[in-house]
Amino acid sequence: MKTNGRHNPASDLLVTDQSTLNQLVERLSQETVLAFDLEADSLHHYAEKVCLIQVSSTSETRLIDPLASLDVRALAPIFANPAIKKIFHGADYDMRSLYRDFGIEVVNMFDTMIASQFLGESEFGLAALLKKRFGVELDKRYQKADWSKRPLSREMMEYAMKDTSLLIELYRQLESELKAKGRLAWVEEESELVAGVRYASREGELMCLRFKGANKMKPRELAVLEELLRFRDEKAKAADLPPFRILGNDLLRELAEKQPRNNFELVGIHTMSSKLIERLGRGLLQAVSAGLAVPQEKLPQAQPGRRPVLDRLQDERVKKLKVWREGKAAELGLGVGLVANNTLLEALADPASPQLTLLKRWQREAFGDELAGLIG
Repeated sequence: MKTNGRHNPASDLLVTDQSTLNQLVERLSQETVLAFDLEADSLHHYAEKVCLIQVSSTSETRLIDPLASLDVRALAPIFANPAIKKIFHGADYDMRSLYRDFGIEVVNMFDTMIASQFLGESEFGLAALLKKRFGVELDKRYQKADWSKRPLSREMMEYAMKDTSLLIELYRQLESELKAKGRLAWVEEESELVAGVRYASREGELMCLRFKGANKMKPRELAVLEELLRFRDEKAKAADLPPFRILGNDLLRELAEKQPRNNFELVGIHTMSSKLIERLGRGLLQAVSAGLAVPQEKLPQAQPGRRPVLDRLQDERVKKLKVWREGKAAELGLGVGLVANNTLLEALADPASPQLTLLKRWQREAFGDELAGLIG
């Protein structure tokens, strides 16, 4: 492969056939630690998919092309091998994507983003960490690139390789610092929980109930919103684009609330351009009409967004626990949400049955006795 008349060395590291992948798997199987990352196309296509898998050992970095004629599931034994530590950064999305696209589950995963958070790093994005610790800068142009396009440019492949080439060294630095603070087991437990997340299909569910702010909308507005979301989804699927590229959420919310009946009322919505009305106006009006026609007894009902109402004693306990949490977070140099989230505090404050069993292992070991004393 040539780029601007020059040989592209990164292309030599791109795995596009099964034989090369099998040989790579054989080499990687002998390692004790590997770094991984994924690139997907969620910003560019209706149905997102994994478009590139980066993997680094201590001696090599390879780019695996899932869009080529190869079976990526050949990597599954490596991901499942508990003797090989797999390093990811911000692994939640990666775990869901690997399982969704390839049925791959990951055992013995270490998340460097979680590790940096538990070390009190104020900036824990990969780009910030690589710049701070190694003086390496990632080109932000490629963070939103369409990774489904082929061939991949030399610059895109070099960017992708940087995502994992320093992850093992980053992991070792973070692991050493966590050991010094006595927090390595904390991060290992949190990483284990992230490794267990799975992609779940929401097919058949009402889309309006997953819409941000749905709990503040009236049932009739939700019915109109549901029809608008279905219309947008059909258009997105036909165009092979993410739904947000068809219509933004703010506009859909305004349409659901104002419920325009004709083009004149559509024009009155300031974010509706004349081109948008010409292209989608008829369908939008039909969707609004369908939502208005939903019988009263079949209107969607959003779940209340408010937190449960606490009795006076429980409320006092929550306030006491929040004061404790503020102090503990300051003592440990961590964000309050890492120490304990509000849901946990409310469960601990239940006078009838304090839910100490909801504490994670590291929380029980680090401050379980303190909490038991506070709520006892």
